[in-house]
Amino acid sequence: MQVNVEIAFDQLLKIVKELPAGKLRKLKAEIEKGINEENLEEDLETLLLNGPVATSKQIEIIEQNRNSINQWRKKL
Repeated sequence: MQVNVEIAFDQLLKIVKELPAGKLRKLKAEIEKGINEENLEEDLETLLLNGPVATSKQIEIIEQNRNSINQWRKKL
């Protein structure tokens, strides 16, 4: 069974401030854990989307190097 209770922010803040130090640390850890898990996926996606991208010139150089290495291996 689940019960939903609406508490105003001010009331919630007052309740949290009245918590003993140990329970306050535990609450803080749980909140941070939830935030970190949520942001981890977003951060990875953002990192990949904003990461460096090779230019056409760089891709051309990579292809030339690849071809040179392949020719060098054929000579051996």
